[in-house]
This record gives sequence, structure tokens and C-alpha cells, in this order.
Amino acid sequence: MHELGIVFHIIRSVEEVGRQNGVSQVNAVTLELGEVSGVLEDYLQDCWNWAASKSDMLRGAKLQVVVIPAKTLCENCGCVYPTVAHGRTCPACGSGKTHLIQGNETMIRDITVPEEEEPEPPEPPAGTAL
Repeated sequence: MHELGIVFHIIRSVEEVGRQNGVSQVNAVTLELGEVSGVLEDYLQDCWNWAASKSDMLRGAKLQVVVIPAKTLCENCGCVYPTVAHGRTCPACGSGKTHLIQGNETMIRDITVPEEEEPEPPEPPAGTAL
């Protein structure tokens, strides 16, 4: 189960970015997950829920997953087609000279933090012109 390793990497990355930006709490992390990445979302969510509960910064944070569809490019005819539906054989020309151009990635897209309340502007000292 490599999902746990992926979750640990995400958590370390988010905590590091959070510390660099003075963030103490994260509400959600949005992850772009390629359709053919080999990562199982159900396992990923289970691992996230367990590991995030152990982090002060991420406790209670949701993991939102956006699936990126897999696309393949045919080097013979230039056709870009959905990988899952057609595999490695180009549906336009029948060539096997193809390569995956999208759908294998796993990337953090967004980190959502609680909105800070706007501080009230200080009252001007008495007798000060505005």
C-alpha cells in the first residue's frame, strides 16, 4: 500500500509550507490525482484520515481529490485520445507508437486555511484630523 507513503509526503509538504507561511491550521488539501496513477482513492482517504489526525496543523482537514483524466498521444497521427477507453493502441490509426501525456500525476493543487478575521482599524487619537 503506497498510499500511506503518499499521504506522509503530502502531510510533510503541507506542514512545511504552512510553517513557512505562519499557518497553524489547515481546513482542506486538494490533490490532483491521475486516472492511471495507480493510487486507490479509497485507501488514500483512509490513510489521510488516520495520518492527518496525528498532525496538529492538519487535524480535521479534508482531503479533496480531483481526478485528472488519462490522455495518450499517438506519435504517428498526432491523435490525443482517452487512455482508459483505448489503451496503448491509437483508435484513429491503429498505431502502437503512443505515449501517456496526462493522467499519471499526483500533485497538491490547493491548501485551504481558515479565513482570518479582519482586525478593526485602530481609533485615531482624539483631535487628529482624518
